[in-house]
Amino acid sequence: MQYSAFSIFWQGLKGHTGWKPMWRDPEPRREYDIIIIGGGGHGLSTAYYLAREHGLTNIAVLEKGWIGSGNVGRNTTIIRSNYMLPPNTHFYEKSMQLWEGLEQDFNFNAMVSQRGVINLFHSDPQRDAFARRGNAMRLAGIDAELLDPDQLRELVPVLDFDNARFPIQGGLMQRRGGTVRHDAVAWGYARGADSRGVDIIQNCEVMDIRVEGGRAVGVETSRGYFAAKKIGIAVAGHTSRLAQMAGIELPIESHVLQAFVSEGIKPLIDTVVTFGAGHFYISQSDKGGLVFGGDLDGYNSYAQRGNLPMMEHVMAGGMAVMPAIGRLRMLRHWGGIMDMSFDGSPFICKTGIEGLYLNGGWCYGGFKATPASGWCFAHTIARDEPHPLNADFTIDRFEKGRMLDEKGVGPNPWIQ
Repeated sequence: MQYSAFSIFWQGLKGHTGWKPMWRDPEPRREYDIIIIGGGGHGLSTAYYLAREHGLTNIAVLEKGWIGSGNVGRNTTIIRSNYMLPPNTHFYEKSMQLWEGLEQDFNFNAMVSQRGVINLFHSDPQRDAFARRGNAMRLAGIDAELLDPDQLRELVPVLDFDNARFPIQGGLMQRRGGTVRHDAVAWGYARGADSRGVDIIQNCEVMDIRVEGGRAVGVETSRGYFAAKKIGIAVAGHTSRLAQMAGIELPIESHVLQAFVSEGIKPLIDTVVTFGAGHFYISQSDKGGLVFGGDLDGYNSYAQRGNLPMMEHVMAGGMAVMPAIGRLRMLRHWGGIMDMSFDGSPFICKTGIEGLYLNGGWCYGGFKATPASGWCFAHTIARDEPHPLNADFTIDRFEKGRMLDEKGVGPNPWIQ
């Protein structure tokens, strides 16, 4: 069913009784060519691009809950490609390019809003670091601007320029960055994959991965056994648990990252701002609520909730850069489970088990990577070899010492 202004008008005349479900609820088959474990953004986009780019349709996406119940609906909706190391720079720029045409691609309004992303800096060393990052971006053909305080005052007057504990000296801006409605991304990719013949199986938890003779042959689930020629794992914070089912130990840790939404207010901030003297980032949703987040909770957990000390920490960061938010009431908050790699970069690759493929280690970059992650993972699964964009995102880089240390802070996942 194609969505358009005309279809909305026509359905309005019919009392909106003719809308069809966005995707089917099929009875699963017992054998598939490809099974993708994880019905979040990365799993659904992988299935979508397997069907669209490679013409493969005998595919199942297995989701233990419902579509949109995981990290794809538990983030702060920011998209950007302001990275510095070449593998990350080119990968996330591909993702940005896919975001820009995504809604027309799968005929669904994901509310892509390229309102700009500004990273504030508060010292001379930070200015140098952001200037270096901006230069790396521009050399890669990515837009980047170094802003002075006067330019920032014009763009974001609500920031505290005069009495701040950490004076704002400027910022690095990527105007093509912005936000996207997170759950709409899941719905759009699910609709697009389903329309191309992919089976989306909800409430189907994978209990074990069956390996025979060094090859993955199927999965045991809460709805029975499904055989498959190829299996892809894309389950975010649960990646290490799924990999252990196949006997693989991964260099990642799972941590909770909290996000918050305030009560709705009139337009206050029309871009995304990140605080350089503390981990705090903020934007405003179309409903008027301020959406923001901060640091990881700092301990390993699989809980989709946060804790009070981190709430206080995030609020303090917000007050330091934008005191006006102190008058607002918080409407809700939630936690997403982050799979933190030991160098801050992801992996999209084959494993030592034939027919088993991994997608994980996304740290803070999972949501913004959704389109390129699925696009590259689909290529890797379909052709049994990496695309140049994900050729460096392998697990063995940890063994061989070829780290992609984007933040330059070493093997400390809790501070990535």
